[in-house]
Amino acid sequence: MGPDYLALGPLTPVHFFILFLEFSLSYCNDIHSPPEDDMHFYVSSLSSSSIIFSRKFSTSVTSKIKTLVQHGQYFEALHLYANNHEKQTTDKFTFPSLLKACASLSQLNIGRNIHGSITVLGLQYDPYISTSLINMYIKCGSIGYASLVFDKITESEDNVHDVTLWNSIIDGYFRYGCTSNGFVQFRRMQSLGVKPDAYSISIVLRMDNSDLLRGKEIHGYLLRNIYHHDHFLDTALIDMYVKCGRIMEARKIFDNLVNKSNSVTWNTIMSGFHRNGLWDKSLEYFVLMKNSGCCKLESSTFSIVLTACSDGEDVVFGSGVHCDLIKLGFEKDPYVSTSLLTLYSKNGLVKDAQTVFDQNLTVKGIELWNAMISAYVCNGYVYKALAIYLRMRLSGLKCDTFTLTNVLSGCSLVLRHDIGRIVHGDLIKRPLQNDTAVQSSLLTMYAKCGTIEDANLVFRAIEEKDVITWGSMASGFSQNKKFLEALSLFKEIKAKGMTPDSTIVASVVIACAGLLNIDLGCAIHGYITKNGTGCDVFVVSSLVDMYGKFGLPEMAGSIFTDMPEKNLVAWNSMISCYNRNNLPELSINLFPQIMQHGLMPDSVSITNLLVSVSSLAALQKGKTVHAYLMRLEIQSDVQVENAFLDMYIKCGSLKCAQFIFENMRDRSLVTWNSMISGYGSHGDCLKALKLFDEMKGSGVVPDDITFLVLISSCSHSGLIDEGQRLFQSMKRDYGIEPKMEHYVNMVSLLGRGGRLDEAYQFIQTMPIEPEYGVWLSLLCACRTHCNIELGELAANELLKLDPDRGSNYAQLLNLYGDGELWDKAANLRMRMKEKGLRKNPGCSWIEIKEKVDVFHSGDSSSRWTSEIYEILSDLSRSMEEDNSSEENGLQLCV
Repeated sequence: MGPDYLALGPLTPVHFFILFLEFSLSYCNDIHSPPEDDMHFYVSSLSSSSIIFSRKFSTSVTSKIKTLVQHGQYFEALHLYANNHEKQTTDKFTFPSLLKACASLSQLNIGRNIHGSITVLGLQYDPYISTSLINMYIKCGSIGYASLVFDKITESEDNVHDVTLWNSIIDGYFRYGCTSNGFVQFRRMQSLGVKPDAYSISIVLRMDNSDLLRGKEIHGYLLRNIYHHDHFLDTALIDMYVKCGRIMEARKIFDNLVNKSNSVTWNTIMSGFHRNGLWDKSLEYFVLMKNSGCCKLESSTFSIVLTACSDGEDVVFGSGVHCDLIKLGFEKDPYVSTSLLTLYSKNGLVKDAQTVFDQNLTVKGIELWNAMISAYVCNGYVYKALAIYLRMRLSGLKCDTFTLTNVLSGCSLVLRHDIGRIVHGDLIKRPLQNDTAVQSSLLTMYAKCGTIEDANLVFRAIEEKDVITWGSMASGFSQNKKFLEALSLFKEIKAKGMTPDSTIVASVVIACAGLLNIDLGCAIHGYITKNGTGCDVFVVSSLVDMYGKFGLPEMAGSIFTDMPEKNLVAWNSMISCYNRNNLPELSINLFPQIMQHGLMPDSVSITNLLVSVSSLAALQKGKTVHAYLMRLEIQSDVQVENAFLDMYIKCGSLKCAQFIFENMRDRSLVTWNSMISGYGSHGDCLKALKLFDEMKGSGVVPDDITFLVLISSCSHSGLIDEGQRLFQSMKRDYGIEPKMEHYVNMVSLLGRGGRLDEAYQFIQTMPIEPEYGVWLSLLCACRTHCNIELGELAANELLKLDPDRGSNYAQLLNLYGDGELWDKAANLRMRMKEKGLRKNPGCSWIEIKEKVDVFHSGDSSSRWTSEIYEILSDLSRSMEEDNSSEENGLQLCV
């Protein structure tokens, strides 16, 4: 007993019937695909083993079988046939119905048994039955048997001129991609004097719609043989030109039609415009169709025009169509409702989409549920999508591939691998688990949620992996910083003889950048040049990013310049590369070129630009970017608003930062941390602490960055006790383990307050080994409070950690100078000179007329140097004159 029948549930009489038939076939060699030469022997075997089919039928049983087949009850029809025991004459019209049932159930074995019974009864030359036999074999995937039946039936002179038989075999050949054989039969039919009918021509046009030359030949044949005003053929011809991308020829045929009363023809031309990117023409022809009044608008018409509105983002026109379909009573049609919901979803009108969904409370097909889930996921309402998915499951409706891929995509967006696991559990119980699209979505979900081990388990369990699946796994490894695994997967792909696609190659480039392996990165660059993926914009963007991380902005710039087509990802990569390599001016200069190339900056572009502005403290440029964003009404998200907040704080404009903060609708943890840091860095620690309390009151849980900026604020404001309380609270109340930065700030906090011994004791009790910043903070505090002994101890620890850093010596040198220990200072200078060390010069900058000028200590290269020194000299003389005047005045008073 085969597993296919077990899957059908409890065995019914029809299942026993099928099992009996399969048993009767067990004596035949290779029952699924017997050699074509043995067809006659096979048919006779079927006849001898299928006596059950030779039972005589009553007219009432024949009528019942035909009725059952018409209503799609195919198993029941076969069961009734098998169990009829009346001894009356068999009705030959029973067999086409039975063969249709076999074709619908893909039951080739039963169909062959029926073929045997037909042969026994001598009905194999009946054209109606033969046509049904050919169609049955074609739909059951056996074109060879269909061809043998056709060849046998057309041996008869009476049947060779039956165009229906020719249509069935031609349709079969085209359906299975045997285009040449199909055309051979089409020409053979004409050579035997059989004139193709409209259906013959439509088959050829429909099945060969990618071959424009042959399509035109058929068009010419139609013109020569005067096939006038046949709606069926007109539609097929228009559809052929549409699918060949020749929309103007299709339009010309349509416009020249005398009779345009067929809605299918209108639908074909409207769909053709949309398919070829002319969605506005689809809407224009919809208006013409509606105004002409020559044919009735159908649900398919509304679906086509609503889809065109979706792709053209014309929600106003779509709303008008919505009114039309309500008037005609199509608002609850499942296909129209799905198209309408998709229109509103693509334009961000989620509430309107929800209204359309709720209006179809009585009958909701799988398409409508999927459209609503997709609408929520695409617009960021993932939890609502998951709620709809739960409702769908409770309603008893079975999910399909599209449902599950959308749900898994939603889990990826909100990083809820726990919900994804539940979906995975459901999949294991169902055959959909083996669907490649679902498996790829499952793999991607685990990878994006950071559970790369689970992703790898899913990947290894996939039996037939395509290039997309390999790419998803490679991308997952790179995203989760498993760079060696990504490279290993790349080697595995090449060992299997597969050609890596752009996703795989880009992932390997990211892996090279993550490992900072320049040699390997250059080797992969060479491979990209050879295998032709160097033209892919995402691969090139990855190369730009890689060379930026290698500290080679010139190489990145050269690759970027040579790109034939640059998308927004490439521009963003180049701007980020300049930022990473301390070239903010180049980043700022690159930004206007994005718009010059016809692209609109996104949140990543704006954020990268604001990073450059912040690093230069160029407030006016930052305000210009802000005004640009508002003027063009570019939708900003939390990431962009946080970038503006950070820019204004770093440029010293706390009021502007506060204005943005107060007007933000959504505040992330980054937002609160930035604003708390802003108050702290501008010396207003009390406001920072108050904002911290507001943050906790709003339900936002602080992280390690929050406590870092708070302790730093307390350090700058001298609130030592408050800083200590915060340090103790972070681990006690929130379970946050302090990092090295927290310890550095605590030493700075105690040191600034003069509690040097307490700071030293704090360092000694640290659970981790103190690093550079800890000892430097203590040394700076010792210099401030003139503690030479403890300062020397801190300096010695610094020199042990990094003996070749000039600033370490400079700090100790300043400590000796402040303590007037000139001998020690002289010896230290000598050591620095022997090592060739010097302190990095300090710098300051000023912004004048949207240009930032930077001045380094001891540097005279600035064009303003001579002018500045002249002004300083004048100020110095003025101050001396003022001082001498005051002294003279005092002497006179005395």
